[in-house]
Amino acid sequence: MKQKVLIVDLNNFATFPTLAIGLLVASLRKAGFDVDVLCPLSHGVPAVAREKQEGRIDHWIRRFHLTSNPFLLGMRDTARRMRSWWINRPHPVVVAECDRALAKKPDILLLSAYLQHYPSVVEIGRIAHSRGIPMLLGGPVFNIPATSDAWRSVPGLTAIYGGEADLILPELVRTAIAGGDLLQFPGIVLPDGRVAPEAPPLRELDQLPIPDFSDFPWDKYRMRVIPLMSGRGCGWSQCVFCSDVVSVNGRTFRTRSAPVVLNEMRELAARHDARHFLFLDLKLNSDVRVWREIVGGIQSAVPGAEWIGTVHVDKRPDNGLRAEDLRAAVNAGMRRVSFGFETASQRLLDRMKKGSLIENYRQFVVDAYEAGLSVRCTAFHGFPTETAADLDETRKFFEEHAKHIDRIRFNTFNVIPGTPVHAGVHASPQQIPELTPIAEDPIIQRTSYRHAALAARDYRRAKKRLLEVIHSINRRPLRSGTEALDGLM
Repeated sequence: MKQKVLIVDLNNFATFPTLAIGLLVASLRKAGFDVDVLCPLSHGVPAVAREKQEGRIDHWIRRFHLTSNPFLLGMRDTARRMRSWWINRPHPVVVAECDRALAKKPDILLLSAYLQHYPSVVEIGRIAHSRGIPMLLGGPVFNIPATSDAWRSVPGLTAIYGGEADLILPELVRTAIAGGDLLQFPGIVLPDGRVAPEAPPLRELDQLPIPDFSDFPWDKYRMRVIPLMSGRGCGWSQCVFCSDVVSVNGRTFRTRSAPVVLNEMRELAARHDARHFLFLDLKLNSDVRVWREIVGGIQSAVPGAEWIGTVHVDKRPDNGLRAEDLRAAVNAGMRRVSFGFETASQRLLDRMKKGSLIENYRQFVVDAYEAGLSVRCTAFHGFPTETAADLDETRKFFEEHAKHIDRIRFNTFNVIPGTPVHAGVHASPQQIPELTPIAEDPIIQRTSYRHAALAARDYRRAKKRLLEVIHSINRRPLRSGTEALDGLM
């Protein structure tokens, strides 16, 4: 008799299947398990909207969210807490459906969670505990000791796994169901605090199964989009602020071979009658050879395919992003491209160890636009030593290249545990005197701090001018032909 596994996918921030869940389901079914997947969207819980064409109210919300006016900070922080509580509260439908699914007595419950899902995990854990069902918890940052330690008191928890379980999950699940020794698996954290050695990064990416997305509510998606990755990690991996490269999947760069990626695209397109793809790679051009091979083979693998992805505009002599590379990508169906811009201050980029040059940014956005791509970038303010003059440089860049950029995602710099800048703030505060830590919450992996320089009047005025320019860009519709993939990144 097959052992029954219930997987609860709490990720409801996307309008496409969750890649990690598809991989785990494929691995378990290949090993002979009977698997059920509970997806909130299947039960009428709407996905949280991502980026959209902005209205004026969106601009005012952003200004309030990013304010550093000393007279507004208390109100802002209260509003942030209330919004976070509302968004991340356990959804009654999800809790009820979990209760119903657990009443069927699966042999084990697997929960895939991001840190904001903590309240939901606690509620679901209580239900599993009351029914005597073991629960394994995994997610992208449980390899960070402080985080897994903060979560190990979740009710009903059997163990946390802080590694890439794609290939070992069947053995891990069998052991958990049998009540065996889970500490034999690197990456395990037990509720009593015992910890196995750290799980090494998964190297055999070409051995990954083709994801099984058959349990997802394809009829409820606005359009059929297939997520995939050509590799894990980032070929640069040196940005001092980046938490992605210290997460479970992001540790060290590893690539799949282009033929394996193209075969997966071909198979999934046929299974789901889909022609749109979202590459979730941190940097699609980490391995330039593989990047070009994928671009060269996509239309043969899936005729008519359209796709989007993220790149790193770095200063390698050949980073795969020359004008001819971008034209080839568009001819191969690429419609949108995203990159981490962060700031137009070269001084700050160097301090961040971004590995980028402003002149390369300029050339890239022009070349990408002229090739026919919709360009999106991410940026933030508040990095240590940033001044009003730095913000003005960023504003001037966006003004100069307003027609070349479709969307800008702009936030406040955060000190995230596990990153080099976090280590610097806490190990040598005198090196970053601008930041004063207030509190640290390992449950959500965030450090609260005050950055005194942000309250200066000239800085706030420069930020206001910058936000006006950002809104003037984000309020426009996407360039023609790319609307179908709006809001996916």
